[in-house]
Amino acid sequence: MTLKIAIVGRPNVGKSTLFNRLAGKKLAIVDDQPGVTRDRRYATGRIGDIDLMLIDTAGFEYADDESLESRMRQQTEKALDEADVALFMVDARDGVLPLDKIFADLLRHRDVPVLLIANKAEGHGAQALAEEAYSLGFGEPLHLSAEHGEGMSDLYELIEKYRQLIEGDHVEGDDDSDDDETKPIRIAIIGRPNAGKSTLINKMLGEDRLLTGPEAGITRDSISVDWEYEGRQIRLVDTAGLRRKARVQEKLEKLSTADTIRAITFAEVVVLVMDHANAFETQDLQIADLVEREGRALIYVISKWDTVEEPQAKLKEIMDESDRILPQLKGTQIVALSGATGRGIERLMPTILKTYRNWSAKVKTRDLNDWLALAIQRHPPPAVDGKRIRPKYMAQTKGRPPTFVLFASRAYAMPAHYQRYLINSLRESFDMPGVPIRLTVKANSSVNPYDDSSGATGTSGPARARAKSKVKKPGEKPAHPNRVKQKPKGTVVAPKVKAKPRTEAAKLKTFKAKAAGPSTKPGAAGPGGRSGKPAGRGKR
Repeated sequence: MTLKIAIVGRPNVGKSTLFNRLAGKKLAIVDDQPGVTRDRRYATGRIGDIDLMLIDTAGFEYADDESLESRMRQQTEKALDEADVALFMVDARDGVLPLDKIFADLLRHRDVPVLLIANKAEGHGAQALAEEAYSLGFGEPLHLSAEHGEGMSDLYELIEKYRQLIEGDHVEGDDDSDDDETKPIRIAIIGRPNAGKSTLINKMLGEDRLLTGPEAGITRDSISVDWEYEGRQIRLVDTAGLRRKARVQEKLEKLSTADTIRAITFAEVVVLVMDHANAFETQDLQIADLVEREGRALIYVISKWDTVEEPQAKLKEIMDESDRILPQLKGTQIVALSGATGRGIERLMPTILKTYRNWSAKVKTRDLNDWLALAIQRHPPPAVDGKRIRPKYMAQTKGRPPTFVLFASRAYAMPAHYQRYLINSLRESFDMPGVPIRLTVKANSSVNPYDDSSGATGTSGPARARAKSKVKKPGEKPAHPNRVKQKPKGTVVAPKVKAKPRTEAAKLKTFKAKAAGPSTKPGAAGPGGRSGKPAGRGKR
């Protein structure tokens, strides 16, 4: 079944950008000027394995007359009548505007499911402002960046939920679909070429399902294989090897690389396969960092372990190296095995399931705040500009990956190293090793004008005092900038002292002095007004 989706919202929130991304082509014109799209535009699209019929609409304008804006609004309402699901987009950088609230009231009177999206949420400040969308009454907003493709995996999960609801094969439970064991766990097997990825999947399946060999680069497409492990549905995705970007020259390999990155985006657990001889090289670090930025659960697999002479010493060396060079993924589980002989492969799936549960974990708010009090007592927040930062309250907003929001005074001044301390303490206290954790710090009172989360600059300190403008009297003309300021009428002015005219005797005395020439007295000024003293004999 093809799901029909209408993308709606006020002007210039990124509807056409998301339309183009889901369609896979630049079909709609995109520009910073609001009001570019006016008619409904239809296109077929796809997200993951879901086929979509997309409807791009004009920006919602509140008008009821016969104007162009009113006719554009009617086109948007017709698109809502046809759609199975409405993607209601708001701008995370601007927050919730009055026009968003008016459109939200209109959507509440429509018989169509609404998925709230906070677009342009790629920055820290934008993510904090996106939380304002809670006030619209459509639940938690999905943080998305249609231009950069961030958050597309979360959008896929929500659209998949609505697809199942419409087709009738989804049953709502008390705790939603996060813990639905009938849904397959998507596991992507990634790594550099010839690291043993396909061999590992064949050994897990117990059959030669995938083509293997000593040649590097045999796998080109991302191949999905459905599998059942101890009653749990598993979807394994074999991917092409990822090399450094400078070495990727052929067009076919570029397409394979893009397909592998797409598999990481839509995966839930990522297994990074590395050869024990050259584990954690530059390309492995870049892949692991990409997985962490995408928010996926990660597991390290060290392959070809049957050829290692001292396994215990080598494993300890690899574990220390991983924690040192990837501190943001400290504690990630490591499984050493051999895909060819099957040695150690029985530990892989239990580790994957445990990591998946940690990645989906939800912590109670009371336990979080008890932990926060102990964490602050153990390591108090630093004082910035002479003022102490005071964390007040903490809550978890979502899982997969675990996302937390911390309310604190002077949130804009909390340094990054203290946030890292809180994240590492969270991992240790709630047993979430290696799981990527998102932490957002927000102000717990009115919006601070210098708060990064409110879109202002990061300047600290009081606001600069400005002189009050002078209130002009009615009919008073503004003063010219070059005009001399005159005193008001009625002001008593002291009389000017006039110099007395010189007498004839004084003039005669001056004339005789000039005619006599320079004085011969010691210290008298010479010709030109200079002293007669030798150079270098005066005061220094």
